[in-house]
Amino acid sequence: MARGEACGHGGAGKAGAGVIVLGLTGSIGMGKSTAAAMLRNLRVPVHDSDACVHDLLSVDNPAHFHVAAAFPYYEYPQIYDRKTKGINRKALGAVVFADDAKRARLEAVLHPMVRQSQMDFIRACTAKGVDIVCLDIPLLFETGAEHRVDYTIVVSAPAFLQAQRVLARPGMDEARFAAILARQMPDAEKRRRADYVVNTGLGRARTMKELKQVLRNLREIENPAPVIDEKKKEEERYI
Repeated sequence: MARGEACGHGGAGKAGAGVIVLGLTGSIGMGKSTAAAMLRNLRVPVHDSDACVHDLLSVDNPAHFHVAAAFPYYEYPQIYDRKTKGINRKALGAVVFADDAKRARLEAVLHPMVRQSQMDFIRACTAKGVDIVCLDIPLLFETGAEHRVDYTIVVSAPAFLQAQRVLARPGMDEARFAAILARQMPDAEKRRRADYVVNTGLGRARTMKELKQVLRNLREIENPAPVIDEKKKEEERYI
């Protein structure tokens, strides 16, 4: 955990001095999106990094210009829609997926913008008096983002269930699944590094129960109940 180190989220500190920033992550097929939806149902605002990137790549977003400069049409016509000249995320993903240099070029453009969006989100939630917010970051540990949050949650499930979920997705096969896993930190390492591990392999009710327990625990840590000195209290009765 890194209590408010680099987030700039308004004086976060121990004992409730600021909003608690959670980092939610998990390998592909582990149930991160489901956990994020559950947190929203528990009234914890969630910033979705993938959704943020989707918005950044839209034609009317200023970020589109910067991505287009890094991947110009004359070199990469396959990633642009012929009519709108909008960027096709899947086509762009195919270009950068197996090329470290191109992926780094894209990340150099998008990551600072996503981080700024996260900081704006945290500040807005803090202004509303929210006590806990969550940043949904797929590659949280891989990108060092754990240093920008206060506590980390990793969602995890047995490997066989992970494979069932992923291979049921349209256009997915074992080779692509293996390639994706190769880019991600192993689940065991993520669980080792996490402050909290939430099991998503035993049904939604169990997952919700564990998330509720995490939130209760965090609120107790950050806002501990005052210790009552029973002896002093008894003495004060006779003063």
